[in-house]
Amino acid sequence: MPENLNPPATHRSTVSPPPPAVTVQDAPAERAPSAPTGPRMKPWVSLLLVLALVAVFAFSVILAPRTSDEGEAFAGTDSVVTQILEDRGVEPWFEPVFTPGSGEIESGLFALQAALGAGALGFALGNLRGRRVTQQ
Repeated sequence: MPENLNPPATHRSTVSPPPPAVTVQDAPAERAPSAPTGPRMKPWVSLLLVLALVAVFAFSVILAPRTSDEGEAFAGTDSVVTQILEDRGVEPWFEPVFTPGSGEIESGLFALQAALGAGALGFALGNLRGRRVTQQ
């Protein structure tokens, strides 16, 4: 039969007791590294930028061409150039693959194209920013 491996009660142990368990509440919170920030803009600079933006929109409304009985006020360059070329007798090189049924469908497709492009651009810029943050 094996001997009793427990030391007698009068024997003092040279091993110190284990440290108390650290709980999640006791652990110091690690702070995520923040992105470096530049100098803060002064409030009057922000106000000037907002006023400049409002002025640009106001001038564009004031200086915008008025609608006439002839057609649209903002008839894009594609339609204007197409009309000039047709008047000169120039033939188109190819026909459109798809012609939308109405102006609303055309506007919707253009908005969809813009949204997809903005999403792709935002995804690319977000990935580039994420790479830069992880490299720091």
